[in-house]
Amino acid sequence: MENKIKKTKELDILLMVVPLVIVVGLCVLFFLYPEQSTRITDVIRGLLGEKMGWFYMLLGLAVFLSTLFIAFSKFGRIRLGKNDRPLYTNFQWGTMIFTSTMAADILYYSCSEWAMYADEPHLEKLGGMELWSPTYSLFHWGPIPWGFYLILAAAFGFMIHISGRTKQKFSESLRPLLGNKVDGPLGKLVDLCAIFALLAGTATTFSVATPLLTEGICDVFHLNPSAAIHVIILIVIAVIYTAAVLTGFKGILFVAKMCTFLFLGLVFWVLFLSGDTVYIVERGITSIGNMTQNFLSLATNLDPSRESGFVQDWTIFYWAYWLVWCIATPFFIGVISKGRTIKNVILGGYAAGLAGTFTSFIVFGNFGLAKQVKGAVDVVGQLADGISVPQAVLNIFHTLPFAKGAILLLVITMIAFYATTFDTLTMVISMYSYRDLKEGKEPGKRVRAFWAVLFIVLPIGLLQAQSSMYSLQSVAIIAAFPIGVIVILIVFSFFKEASRYITKNKDENVNTNKSIL
Repeated sequence: MENKIKKTKELDILLMVVPLVIVVGLCVLFFLYPEQSTRITDVIRGLLGEKMGWFYMLLGLAVFLSTLFIAFSKFGRIRLGKNDRPLYTNFQWGTMIFTSTMAADILYYSCSEWAMYADEPHLEKLGGMELWSPTYSLFHWGPIPWGFYLILAAAFGFMIHISGRTKQKFSESLRPLLGNKVDGPLGKLVDLCAIFALLAGTATTFSVATPLLTEGICDVFHLNPSAAIHVIILIVIAVIYTAAVLTGFKGILFVAKMCTFLFLGLVFWVLFLSGDTVYIVERGITSIGNMTQNFLSLATNLDPSRESGFVQDWTIFYWAYWLVWCIATPFFIGVISKGRTIKNVILGGYAAGLAGTFTSFIVFGNFGLAKQVKGAVDVVGQLADGISVPQAVLNIFHTLPFAKGAILLLVITMIAFYATTFDTLTMVISMYSYRDLKEGKEPGKRVRAFWAVLFIVLPIGLLQAQSSMYSLQSVAIIAAFPIGVIVILIVFSFFKEASRYITKNKDENVNTNKSIL
């Protein structure tokens, strides 16, 4: 992976210039016309959520079931890279998968999601906030959204390591289904939709979680929060992940390890020093059991009579949010999974992803819930009175021993998550920028730096426009709709090509070695 691509003639300029123009244009609109822009995005989001919510829900369930079918069928025995051994150990591989996901959003929502919908009538109708708030948090970050990543990781891994394709793009994965049409306008449209969706997802991530970073830093160092501090933090994060991504996959692995150790340190601090260890563990086990018992119901409930709107506001948003992140993360998982069977990619990916996200939501979410239930901090009441979510999170952390140190560790860990995730995103989106990129080669540093900077522009525009949480969610939901259609096509394309591969090699020993689990 040390070979670098330096020839600018190999770049796909269209896929670099058009997204740049779109991002700059959106920033100008959000900055100059914040109210009008917000109103338009909210209207479109309402139409998709109200009229097409069934599409997101059925897609999520179908993808999850498809991953299980693939893993335990003949497709699961296919080894990516034929007889090659895995590039990374199980720990290294699992670490990179978890830390390449959703950046600091994992920590942000772990600490706050249970409280943001704690007073929803829907939860009260089901049986109460204490049981269903953490249950829904695990469901929203559980098997279905991870299924979006893993089914595409299997398809992209097959495309790169078995088919040997040099065009590492969304459109190329559709070649078995669409043929040479992917080389024309249709392929360009698919890739442009993919890049825009990724930019929308990253902008939402930065815009949602950065205020918690700002509040945390200001709390520790006794500063007054401001838009200027928001922007400075974004720039600092961009510098960190740009420096890391310029070192290639070795730098990404190093940052991923550091991120994991910081995360585990924060988990230890909260789990064992909060005084709520037993409650956290027991509530976590109870929530997993409740989610498992009601999984099918949760995955198909669309609230047709709109008694609460909870599904449209939350579950559909999360499925859309994960879809826009499907552009880069599955590619990254596919690249680092060389030498592993498809069964291992799927089951191992579920193990690594769910272990990380469930640990985060169980520990940090139930820590806050424990303080709410025991009356130490009325987080739900504070949010109802208009306090910001970041400030509510900090109020919870102030109940910890050495609270300032815990908040500082939270901030550092979030920055590390940002750096790791955007390392992988920048690397993958840089691969998109080339007409051809052979396996084992990395994009040029200037290309990586270009995308690293572009990733930070739209979030700054959204922050300056002071977009609400609902409006930020709207951006993701709108961008996700065409991606959902493309995902369906990619899955059919994978089945077609993988079936052809198995048939062609049926008389040979087609990678029937046991999975490396």
